[in-house]
Amino acid sequence: MSISIENISLSVDNEIYLKDLSLSFDSGSTNIFLGRTLSGKTSLLRIMAGLDRPSKGKILVDGKDVTGVSVRKRNISMVYQQFINYPSFTVYNNIASPLKVAGMEKSKIDGRVREVAAMLHLEDMLDRMPIELSGGQQQRCAIARALVKDANLLLLDEPLVNLDYKLREELQIELQDIFKQRDAVVVYTTTEPAEALKLGGNIVVLDEGRVLQTGITSEVFHKPASIKVAEVFSDPPINLISSHVEGSVFHMGQDVSIPLTRHLKSLASGEYIVGVRSNHLYLNPQNETDIAMEAILDLAEINGSETFFHVNYASTKLVVQEVGIYSKKIGSKILFYFNPASLFVFSKTGELILSPEKTLVEQAVE
Repeated sequence: MSISIENISLSVDNEIYLKDLSLSFDSGSTNIFLGRTLSGKTSLLRIMAGLDRPSKGKILVDGKDVTGVSVRKRNISMVYQQFINYPSFTVYNNIASPLKVAGMEKSKIDGRVREVAAMLHLEDMLDRMPIELSGGQQQRCAIARALVKDANLLLLDEPLVNLDYKLREELQIELQDIFKQRDAVVVYTTTEPAEALKLGGNIVVLDEGRVLQTGITSEVFHKPASIKVAEVFSDPPINLISSHVEGSVFHMGQDVSIPLTRHLKSLASGEYIVGVRSNHLYLNPQNETDIAMEAILDLAEINGSETFFHVNYASTKLVVQEVGIYSKKIGSKILFYFNPASLFVFSKTGELILSPEKTLVEQAVE
């Protein structure tokens, strides 16, 4: 099966939600919609499902226009952020409900329910009511009900966002395997770059209702076409520093000068914007080629096992992401380091000119 989105736009009360989107998806593919809140991910998903109708454009399934066809007449399953289960049904009957509505034979229903329950480790909970389950188990139940239908199109709208970190990580790994087993078009929305990278597949980067870039997820992470894509595909957003080249020297900010070597050697004289992800800035040098920068500490934010240092470098706000928990005095000077090979280089108008050496990017993905 193939699905094509052709020139889809959506406006409500003169407010643009989606603007002239064209995309295509094939059976067996996992497709990630990555974008911040209000980027248009859910609006596009609802149009694909047949829950909403676009202001312009059409949806084609195997070349047939299904734009006005009700969701009930399409072979579609959808999973939402919230745990949507029937409270008066057992887990077994929740999972079985789409098959019963479709009129499947009882014996076939039983085998299918138990098969999908095993995939999501629910086989020992089939007789329980949803209220007896943890949040993670309830979402597993909702996902199982979507999977049991064996739909041609599986839509998941930030399905793990309300789960704790450990459960999310566990389900992300399990979902990768489940998606690989299915000959369906899978579309999964997220606001989180790390989740997109874990799920892999193909990516559509959205911002303010527009497609910024599409491609293989890891390749778009490595080569964002613009500063905007790099910002959406970095958490925290990528650090940006005004820079320029004079002769054979690359000047960053006020006081950092780098010889034009390795991936920077092709740069011509002129002005640029450097991008460096926060996890490529370190409190301690990682090797002898690292360059030091000095800044003023504005805030030290501890998040789990990491500390995010918000610093002011020559009136430019940067974030340094370091593994471990640190305590440093606000307003004090802080020294941090980076490897020149980790730098993105953008034009003054925001287009990508050079991306970092891929080995460093692969380390970041891991």
